[in-house]
Amino acid sequence: MKLTPSDRLQTLQTQYFAGLESHISTLKAAGKKVIRLDIGSPDMPPARHILEALWQSVQRADVHGYQPHRGSKALLEAWSRMYQQRYQVDLDPDQDIVPLLGSKEGIFHLTQAFVNPGDVVLIPNPGYLTYESAARFAGGQPYFMPLSAERGYLPDLNAIPREVAERAKIMWLNYPNNPTAAVASKSFFQQAVNFARQNQIILCHDAAYSQVTYDGYQSPSILQADDAKDVCIEFNTLSKSHNMAGWRVGVAVGNPALLKNLYTLKTQLDSSHFKPILDAAVVAMTADQSWLEERNQIYQRRRDQIIKALNDIGLYPNTPKASLYVWSPIPAGWTSETFCQALLDDIQVSLTPGTVFGKYGEGYVRICVCADEEIIREAMQRLQIWMGKQ
Repeated sequence: MKLTPSDRLQTLQTQYFAGLESHISTLKAAGKKVIRLDIGSPDMPPARHILEALWQSVQRADVHGYQPHRGSKALLEAWSRMYQQRYQVDLDPDQDIVPLLGSKEGIFHLTQAFVNPGDVVLIPNPGYLTYESAARFAGGQPYFMPLSAERGYLPDLNAIPREVAERAKIMWLNYPNNPTAAVASKSFFQQAVNFARQNQIILCHDAAYSQVTYDGYQSPSILQADDAKDVCIEFNTLSKSHNMAGWRVGVAVGNPALLKNLYTLKTQLDSSHFKPILDAAVVAMTADQSWLEERNQIYQRRRDQIIKALNDIGLYPNTPKASLYVWSPIPAGWTSETFCQALLDDIQVSLTPGTVFGKYGEGYVRICVCADEEIIREAMQRLQIWMGKQ
């Protein structure tokens, strides 16, 4: 029939969290109190001065039309300023920056801009779902780089076969990592840049969690590596860094020739953003940043709550230096999926199975810190009581 979807669309499946929403809705309709620690959506609002900037802008009569595809000059300069102050990376606002409607959109579209059918895309496993779905939609061939605890959840670049590296078009990295919460050093980033330059691979780094850090840790940008701009695009976003997930303010920065192709595709797909959101984003990046440390301290207390509770029941996860997640082993005798399903059905605590992020996530669950301390305390108490009955 002519009504059948395209072959490209049939490479995709409904995302895990969309299906989870339906099951949770059923439980809630039955009167169950479900505690969600499964999805990384910040539960706190942006700082007051960001909200005030949005409100002031939205009242103007001249901000409700289409905006330039690259946003405002002030927005580009704000991204440049933030990168210089946060990472000591210099970006040319006119060449090195393409604003995005959230980094997820840019990750998907960058792949469409460069990957031809049969091209190899190097993808961490476990890893963010969009890397794989974007590759398959473009007709690319995913090659999964295993992330293991023994290597600190860093891929072994030397283990990638030469013939695979020669065919690879893009390699994805993501630190601080989703889902494992692992971090990468500047020296590893330098190794990755050297590998990409040697094999003529576009190196894409997803830095969504780079400003959610704990215990004094500072997350680097891959663009701090020598010669990184020769091959690198880094994706960033205000979703996690400034509690603006629903605002959809992201960016791609790095190699200007690569960004030009992404920009060409985006001009066919969208018409920039709502001006008041852009105005508020400028304020978010250029005004007082001290509130981020206070926010991170709240996340850190929640992290510590979860770690202590899991240690008390004998699971002993690593204590993350960054991200919104705790990556925890599961008890013996379960798979990641059956463990999470039992928790949801028996005690209405929703965690994410590690296998959602790939087969190398088996044996783990991802737990999010995006809930109030009282809610986390109740979730951990439910878990401890339930575990005592198993």
